[in-house]
Amino acid sequence: MITMEHVCKSYKVAKRNAGMKEACKALFRRETETIRALSDVSFSIDDGEMVGYIGPNGAGKSSTIKILSGILTPDSGSCLIDGRTPWKNRIEHVRQIGVVFGQRSQLWWDVPVIDSFALLKDIYSIPIPVYKKNLEELTQMLHLQELLKTPTRQLSLGQRMRCELAASLLHSPKLLFLDEPTIGLDAVSKLAVREFILQLNKEHKTTIILTTHDMQDIEALTNRVILIGKGHVLIDGTLDDMRQLAAGEVGESDAESHLDNIVAELYRKLDIL
Repeated sequence: MITMEHVCKSYKVAKRNAGMKEACKALFRRETETIRALSDVSFSIDDGEMVGYIGPNGAGKSSTIKILSGILTPDSGSCLIDGRTPWKNRIEHVRQIGVVFGQRSQLWWDVPVIDSFALLKDIYSIPIPVYKKNLEELTQMLHLQELLKTPTRQLSLGQRMRCELAASLLHSPKLLFLDEPTIGLDAVSKLAVREFILQLNKEHKTTIILTTHDMQDIEALTNRVILIGKGHVLIDGTLDDMRQLAAGEVGESDAESHLDNIVAELYRKLDIL
């Protein structure tokens, strides 16, 4: 379903020292630095697969997701999703993907959730029978009955994340990007979100790419993990592969019980912090 080959992406970042004098100088001569966000990134993901995409801050995870969703155009390399190039076929592509950002909302703040859903129906041109069917199914699966008439600003974080998940799935996407979907949630809300994601993958065979720093999410939802650091794919394998690579670096009890310890040790071992 997804094939990325030799993708590279760099950014120019403006930099200057503090002070009014430096600010004035920057008006006429701006100093920039080139940051290599992605360097020769290649991987493939099959239909219905759930993959954890992990790495430290600044590793290139967000740049990868933005390229896969068609927001960014890479400097070089190729990316095909169901035969489409995301940044060239954006309108057709976005009809087939859903995105959930834990720190950003696609729901309108001051209106009831159901009004946001209705607007998304029009944006995605969802046929009314399909919209009603999906809304009913998602409302039951995510227990949204009491939330649909409530303005988004009055929802708790856990309630809002459940509504965000529903909003991203109203148009029946084949591919779902989850960026920190459980950030800030309490234990009960995290379990509810994880159970829903597992059920969605099992029943609808939705392909899911999960980006998170919460290793409990990775352990509960995925078996395959892609570890990226400094713009390079460093590991593409199972959780057991990661444990074996970290063997000898952490204690046996830690390796068995704390995936966080293993990942932290891998970051240090691979020098990607």
